[in-house]
Amino acid sequence: MINPSLVPPGIDGTPAKDDFIPNALHECGLGNIVWSNIIAFDKTHFPGKKPSTIQDFFDVKKFPGMRGMLRRPNGVIEYAIMADGVAPEKVYEVLSTEKGIERAFAKLSSIKDSMIFFDTYAQGPQMLADGEAVMIMSANGRIFNAITKEGKPFDIIWDHQIYNMDYYVIPKGTKNKENALKFVLFATGSQPLADQTKYISYGPARKSSVPLIKTYMDTDIQMAAHMPTAPENFKTALANSPEWWADNQDEIIKRYNAWLTK
Repeated sequence: MINPSLVPPGIDGTPAKDDFIPNALHECGLGNIVWSNIIAFDKTHFPGKKPSTIQDFFDVKKFPGMRGMLRRPNGVIEYAIMADGVAPEKVYEVLSTEKGIERAFAKLSSIKDSMIFFDTYAQGPQMLADGEAVMIMSANGRIFNAITKEGKPFDIIWDHQIYNMDYYVIPKGTKNKENALKFVLFATGSQPLADQTKYISYGPARKSSVPLIKTYMDTDIQMAAHMPTAPENFKTALANSPEWWADNQDEIIKRYNAWLTK
């Protein structure tokens, strides 16, 4: 465990406990980068009003077309229950009840005839590019790359994104604990976390890093707006709960697989 009192404040003086986003100061490690499950769509399929909310993903009348989603429940049932009206801070509480699980699967079933499924995040953008789907659930980095490197006419819906975090950890019993801790405390500083955004559209785990974000590699693309942790993108974000999934994954996967075959 890394003692939170050892973590330096942000570059602007904000104490670490207030500077790191929720779940980043963990008993097992320190948050590094944030990537998110998001909804992406092909803008050419919606020349008029564009989808902008999680509810729009589930509204096949207003925004017709096939929806692509993962062939595993992680992230999918959270989106379903939020689209059914549950606030992000209540998601895992509601999903811990039988009624909540039934609500999530009922929401998924409401558009099942308009769903196609894929196995890996790499397949989602290709499905969108090939016109097999007009909207997909995906990872934000995959869509950013499709837009910036391949020129695809895609856009991201950040509403109710589900953010995931990578952590720096120090294994118990390590022989070089002192230097390992020095590195972790340096690497999770405001500037180093901001510098990582030059190479990938994953957000820094510190709020004080956001004003320090600049451009993408050797381009003039301003990266701040592409960050999951950008204030405008983060308003309705849900923190993925590894603890909840550790406790419930086997049962949820079993139910999801049964639902897929119905």
